[in-house]
Amino acid sequence: MVADSLWERIEPLLPAVERRRRHPGRKRLDDRKVLCGILFVLHTGIAWEFLPQELGFGSGMTCWRRLRDWHDAGVWDRLHQVLLAELHAAGKLDWSRAVIDGSHVRALKGGPKTGPSPVDRARTGSKHHVLTDGHGTPLAVSLTGGNRNDVTQLMPLIEAVPPVRGRVGRPRRRPDHLLADRGYDHDKYRRLVWKKGIKPLIARRGTPHGSGLGVHRYVVERTIALLHWFRRLRIRWEIRDDIHEAFLTLATAIICWRRLVR
Repeated sequence: MVADSLWERIEPLLPAVERRRRHPGRKRLDDRKVLCGILFVLHTGIAWEFLPQELGFGSGMTCWRRLRDWHDAGVWDRLHQVLLAELHAAGKLDWSRAVIDGSHVRALKGGPKTGPSPVDRARTGSKHHVLTDGHGTPLAVSLTGGNRNDVTQLMPLIEAVPPVRGRVGRPRRRPDHLLADRGYDHDKYRRLVWKKGIKPLIARRGTPHGSGLGVHRYVVERTIALLHWFRRLRIRWEIRDDIHEAFLTLATAIICWRRLVR
């Protein structure tokens, strides 16, 4: 499940763990096999405790601990940044515009960063917020409660875009334009976006339907659909928000890797 080209990029980022000399215990399971187990759960949405042992990926708890540790070590964020740099070097990033949007998912077990959803009869849910380039490559993602307004994540997502290297000159962090729907129509945030050197193209509320931005905005909706193609992200099963964010960031990196190799 882990292609060689993907493993070559992940392996150098994994923290080295030395085996104890005294009372070493059972030998640590190979990282690549554990990563296969994590991806199996991400793709299928299966519960950790039901991870089939015959696959050789270790127990669900082993995969859960390794996912937690690697997320705490910043592995997935660094992987995302490495892949963005390779895409930038290959000329596959469109910095002429960026597109932002959010999507609600149900959170059946509650937990941090959940809330009553206004689009799901006040049931507990979370939101995935995504910022992409003009081609739909995810530049930054975030997780909030289901009752949070989309516009509250506008500036945090812009700030979360990492410095993307890969070409001669200063790293790139800012697109030329930012496209958004009516949910982001606030003059306060328009001014904040302008201060970042980005021209906001945000649909106005109260105007006739059809802002003319749909021909460009569809890319972020497609990216959200790709994220939710990973079944573990369609419904939030994790009570701990950091575990769900680990899955979200890993899925984002996988989308970037697929765009790179294809």
